Amino acid sequence: MAKQTFTTGQVLTAAQMTSLQQTAMLGGDTTAKVANYTLVAADAGTTVAMSNAGSTTITVNTSLFAAGDIVTIQNRGAGVCTVTAGTATVNTSGSLLLAQYQGGVLYFTSTSAAIFFQFATPESGDITGVTAGTGLSGGGTSGAVSLAIDTAVTADLTTAQTLTNKTLTSPVIASPKISSTYSAKTAAYTFVSGDEGNIFSMNNAATQQFNIPTDATFNFAVGTEINVFWITGAGQPTVGAVTPGTTTVISTGATSATPKLRVANSGATCKKLAANSWIVFGDIS
Repeated sequence: MAKQTFTTGQVLTAAQMTSLQQTAMLGGDTTAKVANYTLVAADAGTTVAMSNAGSTTITVNTSLFAAGDIVTIQNRGAGVCTVTAGTATVNTSGSLLLAQYQGGVLYFTSTSAAIFFQFATPESGDITGVTAGTGLSGGGTSGAVSLAIDTAVTADLTTAQTLTNKTLTSPVIASPKISSTYSAKTAAYTFVSGDEGNIFSMNNAATQQFNIPTDATFNFAVGTEINVFWITGAGQPTVGAVTPGTTTVISTGATSATPKLRVANSGATCKKLAANSWIVFGDIS
């Protein structure tokens, strides 16, 4: 039964007394809704109960209710029901988004303004929303929310991921063991970005050189290692700088700046010591 008006001396019926009691207890007649609904004047003193598996709204407009009127709102469905300010103003210290089994009371302070007093439920509290920051996904403003690692941004311990432009400080890798890429060369070869940690062989009838470029061409990180060896062929491979006046190469070879691999199947390591500065060590002459 909607809000009633009585006159002096009127005798109330049992139904009217029951309705007054229900209204005083924030009950009143209950109207069941299953779709978006706009409150009407007859809803004063009653309960509007929404039930829908999807999201719904209950809209509040002006000039329908008087100051002091109340409307109880319940959400019984699985979908979130939002108390929406249409032409009226609706204020609350709680939330206007009601999860299943949440509710509250609209108390009108004027014909155009109301306060929504949300009933306390286990899911209510000071937190009105959780926002997923950088590296996280999920969050929400109602109901049970969760956060997860956004693996497109943040590395985790369980997802197979490719790390790009990351520096690992003192890593300890137990499995799998790190392996290097092998590349066979038959002519002079200049190291390029991506050759770090790899191994190269040389096979040519004539002497060919493994060339170390300047930092201006490929600025390998200090500490970079590149491995070379002489697999076969009559030509004795050498290691040297593309631009000796810019890049310094040192070794124990007879010619420090251009050491030779000593014999077929011998190898050496080229290691960057500083900017444009390398050492070659191994089975050299």
